[in-house]
This record gives sequence, C-alpha cells and structure tokens, in this order.
Amino acid sequence: MRILAVDYGLARIGLAMSDETALLAQSLAVIKRTSDAEACREIHAVAARHGVEKIVVGLPKLMSGELGERAKLCQRFADRLARETGLPVVLYDERFTTAQAERMLIEADVRRKKRKQVVDAVAATVLLQNYLDAERT
Repeated sequence: MRILAVDYGLARIGLAMSDETALLAQSLAVIKRTSDAEACREIHAVAARHGVEKIVVGLPKLMSGELGERAKLCQRFADRLARETGLPVVLYDERFTTAQAERMLIEADVRRKKRKQVVDAVAATVLLQNYLDAERT
C-alpha cells in the first residue's frame, strides 16, 4: 500500500511517499501553494499517478497537545483533500518534524538556499516515516 504524506504550509506543501510495502518513506516534491483548491488538484494528480491508497496530513499541535489556529487550518485542508480525492486521509502529529528536517539538512551540509527549497519535502518524509513506524508497533 502506497501512502502519501502532506506537510501543509501556506507558501509550500511538502510531499513524501512510502514504498509499496509501507515500510520506508522518501521525499517526493514540494508544491508552491497558490490556493487550497489548486493544491488539492495537484495532490490528487500525484496520488492517482502513483497509486496512493491513503494520505497522511501533518497536524501541527501546540506543545501542550492542544490544537491551535495552524492545526485547524490543516484539519480543514485534510477534510477538503479527503472529499476531493476520495481517499482516506489521516491527521498525524507533526510536532518537531520541520526542526528535525532542518537539522538533518544542516548535518548533510546542505546550503541555506537549497534547504529552503527542500525542507518541506524532508519534513513530510520525517512525518511519514514516524507514521509508518507507529503503525508497525
């Protein structure tokens, strides 16, 4: 089963996808977000092209575990994505994924300009790998 992860942002949306066995996540792409409608269309096309059966959307909870305004935006986007793709969409806690992705890129000596271009896809990869690992346990 292929699973697509979405790291939703107001400027950019990172995408990652699992292998067919749903064991490993890999970075896929970064979409420049112009609107939720356009982003949903692009994600739907990616999902259809790769035979995705489930989508995981990152839910940026507050440190307290509560849902802030940003998390509510992600919930609305996930609901719309589920309606438009017809696929099951799961929200998954994404606290620290962007920071972890940023650290990984710095450790890999990726220049600042390049990091900005790929950090969202790497964050989606971290999100998806966390989700896949949690599903196996």
